[in-house]
Amino acid sequence: MSSGGVSGGAARARELEARLGAVRARVAEASAGRPAPDLIVVTKYFPASDVRILADLGVTDVGENRDQEAAAKAAELGDLGLRWHFIGQMQTNKAKSVVRYADSVHSVDRPALVGALGKAMAAEQARRTAGGMPARSDLDCFLQFALDADRPASTPGSGTGGRGGAHPDEAGELARAVAATPGLRLAGVMGVAPLGADPADAFDLLLRISGTVRSVEPSAAAVSAGMSGDLEAAVAAGATHLRIGSDVLGPRPAVG
Repeated sequence: MSSGGVSGGAARARELEARLGAVRARVAEASAGRPAPDLIVVTKYFPASDVRILADLGVTDVGENRDQEAAAKAAELGDLGLRWHFIGQMQTNKAKSVVRYADSVHSVDRPALVGALGKAMAAEQARRTAGGMPARSDLDCFLQFALDADRPASTPGSGTGGRGGAHPDEAGELARAVAATPGLRLAGVMGVAPLGADPADAFDLLLRISGTVRSVEPSAAAVSAGMSGDLEAAVAAGATHLRIGSDVLGPRPAVG
């Protein structure tokens, strides 16, 4: 590598260290003595070299939105022991690939996807057994809900405003589906505050939905909520997982 490349890499490492430190300080301040949520750094569109720097800085949880990108990074960075969180909207035909690397999926929003993930997990366990590999752990499933409180129930998983997610009225059905599927573990709920809405109101709704989910499976207490712009509101509402991208990594690079 040229000296310019080394210099550039060092500069990027310093930038990420400063950005990550600032986010961690915000989380610590917002937590105010309560247990701090797990920080998932969302690295979509950023190179694997950035993820390696973040791992050196103590990041253990990485979020990705696109299967092709996530699968490639997980393979390249397999030596780091990271936990990979798939957080994007998922087509059912991607389930077989996603379960090969993801520890959790934060976007389970319809029964068809539950079924696809269950079948994919069974196939993955069979593949590992046939290859003499250790079995993988159950896949943590976060049920994603649209937090537009006034949206009428319609097509499951349709969401609104591009945010995606099931209608809150579907919480019990989805929770029971995951709980009944071998290979899947009902972890909790996930939501994204609607654009232009008060995130505190949205996360309050998510907490109420969490109560419905916990009535099906008491251990499903995780709440994945909060991004760069609203992490303080999410922490105040009781989020257990934060999904932070731009405040750690900076502006999204140009994508061809």
